[in-house]
Amino acid sequence: MQTQVLNELQKVILPNEFNKYIKRINFDDKKSKPDLIIYTTNNEIMAKFIQTKYANKIESIYEEKTGVRPKVLITSKNKILEKNSLQESKEQKNKKPSSTLLIESYNFENFIVGDSNRFAYTCSKFVAQNLGKDYNPLFIYGPSGLGKTHLLQSIGNYCINNQKIVICVTSEQFINDFTFHLRNTSMEKFKNKYRNCDLLLVDDIQFLGKTDKIQEEFFNTFNELKQKGGHIVMTSDKPPKFLKGFEERLLSRFESGIIADIIPPELETKIAIIKRKSQDNKINLDNKIIEYIATNMGDNIREIESALNKINAFSTLMRTEITLEFTKNVLQDQIREKAESVTLEKIIAIISKELNIKPSDIKSKSRTKNIVEARRIGIYLSKKITLNSMPAIASFFGLKDHSAVSHNIKKIKTLIEDDEYLKIKIDELENKILKKEISENM
Repeated sequence: MQTQVLNELQKVILPNEFNKYIKRINFDDKKSKPDLIIYTTNNEIMAKFIQTKYANKIESIYEEKTGVRPKVLITSKNKILEKNSLQESKEQKNKKPSSTLLIESYNFENFIVGDSNRFAYTCSKFVAQNLGKDYNPLFIYGPSGLGKTHLLQSIGNYCINNQKIVICVTSEQFINDFTFHLRNTSMEKFKNKYRNCDLLLVDDIQFLGKTDKIQEEFFNTFNELKQKGGHIVMTSDKPPKFLKGFEERLLSRFESGIIADIIPPELETKIAIIKRKSQDNKINLDNKIIEYIATNMGDNIREIESALNKINAFSTLMRTEITLEFTKNVLQDQIREKAESVTLEKIIAIISKELNIKPSDIKSKSRTKNIVEARRIGIYLSKKITLNSMPAIASFFGLKDHSAVSHNIKKIKTLIEDDEYLKIKIDELENKILKKEISENM
């Protein structure tokens, strides 16, 4: 890659300039990173001149070649040696742990625990306190916005505070880092980074299954890190057995430790989360407002936090007290006013299309297994994402009364606890119903 970049630069500058200046710089593969390209030369004055005149051109060529615009730094060898010497001396005095992408505000103390996330929380805390022992790897999965990243970062921050070396990346950053070092023939540096830490945290591992080379590298990283006593924690939107595009040997590694799921929070947990976040951000909400938000907003905690920030911003700008009516007006575009948007007919239409069952069969009294399942899913989602009453839902599905609706909902909830595939299928149906509604209203 370095040769290609400099060859391109040679085409756009004068030959004597290239021979006089550019030929005198050398690529520093040990100090360079995906977002920082370092060249050295013997003379400090010349380094400053080349930096001023050619750095922008080199950055532009990199961007054309890789799609990423790095910072280009040209410095003198004497200066970098002096800097390295000082840095090494400083590191010897203060042997501090290293990390990437960790946010200090994520910790176990401010994570709200409920029935929906208790197991994942308990596993995460155990791993943090017993690094390199049991539950290796820890694989946390669940829908977006329920706290997977919070737990991942909490593990990392706990370990950093206990003088451990932590690497925290998204799968996309792992891929970008791998690609950069592969192109620059500096894979040894990449391996040293990922295979010599105490803890490797990978967020959104589901996006790693792109190429065989990436998977092979992660497989080897996984094996060597674990052999050295390092710990691996991953998050995903699905359990390993439902990840697509992954090699079987890699999936077996994911399943070799412990798998913990986070499901959408129950009402009590959502209320506790809203109370905690409003207190942390000094937003004064009474119980009626908190219950309204918890009942009408979705389960995505990031969206709930965004809603709280919006309420606070409007209240501050308008110098208005936060009341229930004020909250309803501010959040009218975000609150799921389902009665007017998602209809029972639309729910049945999407379920029948996705499950290949006629709408009339779903509303019939047929006891065929796949039709009964589709009917129960329709009843469950009708109660969950619309404001229709149980008697109204009973009437729509041709049931005797509201008790039949309640029975079907309880049955689905019981089945979900034992059948992970059914749970994922229902989540996907719900997402398609809501996404369709959003797209139709845009």
